[in-house]
Parts: sequence; C-alpha cells; structure tokens
Amino acid sequence: MERSEKLEAFYEKEHPFKDGIALLRELALQTDCQEDFKWSFPVYTVNGKNVFGISKFKGYFGVWFFNGALMSDPKKVLENAQEGKTKGMRHWKFFSLDEVDKKGVTAYMQEAIQNQKKGIELAPAKPTKAVIPEILQTKLAENASLKSAFDAFAPYKQKEFCEYITEAKQEATKLRRLDKILPMIEKGVGLNDGYR
Repeated sequence: MERSEKLEAFYEKEHPFKDGIALLRELALQTDCQEDFKWSFPVYTVNGKNVFGISKFKGYFGVWFFNGALMSDPKKVLENAQEGKTKGMRHWKFFSLDEVDKKGVTAYMQEAIQNQKKGIELAPAKPTKAVIPEILQTKLAENASLKSAFDAFAPYKQKEFCEYITEAKQEATKLRRLDKILPMIEKGVGLNDGYR
C-alpha cells in the first residue's frame, strides 16, 4: 500500500474518534506543513523536519509535537510522551470531539511551525562514553587482541557490555557475566546482536 493510501486509510477507518482526528487534520491542512505518513501516523513537516503528528488510540486522540518541550504551552495542556525517556515530544490529548479547542490547537500548531522554521529544536543527546568496570579493564589490559576487539565495537555496544557487568549486584555474578562476554568480544559479537 502506498504512503498516501495508508494516510487516507488512517483517517477513513471506523474509530470512536474518527470525527476528532478529521477535525485535527482539517486544522493541520490549513497550515503550511507537508502532510506525510510515518510510524503508522500522519506527520506534518516543514522542510523535511517533523513538526507535529495526529494520533488515535483506544481511549483518546490528539496532537503530538516533536519539540513540544520547547513550546510556551500557555494552556498547560502538553504532556510528556514517556516520562523519563522522551526529551522533546509532548502530547495534547482529547477524549471527545467537544474538547478540541480549534483556535488553541491552531495556535499550538503555528508555534511549533515557527519554532521549526527558526531552528528551535532539541539536539539529540550525545551518547555517553562507557565506564569500563575494573574487572573488564583488567582483562583488556592483559590481552592486546581482546582490547583491540573491544575498541572496534561502536560506543553503544561497548556500553552494553559494561552495563551488563555493572548491573550485577554480586561479585560472583559479575565474574560469570565477564566469562560470558569475553568470547563474544573476541569474536566481534555484540551482547545484544542476537536480538537485532
């Protein structure tokens, strides 16, 4: 199915909030955003950058703003998408068509668009460097080929190995985990490669 067909199917499918998402789409189409379809939801972009999307779930529907954390939010309606995980994304949820404040939603969409045009956006967090546990550091210092193999891993894979050891509470568990990962490191196999 083509992207445009998926987009139309999203809006046409029978759903308790069909009228609500249709109204949000009408407001979105009055902006100068491009309508797209990503991650199974309509997404509205400016110069190829994601600005906001329209969502529907079992119990609510709404607008999510990719850089909502940087918006002024005068109505205090924006919620963090996943507290503790999501940095920039914020949702404005509605539980019925009557709750949709057309003027307010339009103002929020326009603010998000203007912020994007001005380049106001959260930069992706730079990955933190892995803190190598002492027991792994000792093994790397003793074996140059092991160290070379470890250094060849991407930083996130190095971090996975390190966290795997440090998350163990008991010393015996840390040692067992070390014994498990050393052959993996030598073979160039990441800790979670089997899941990717």
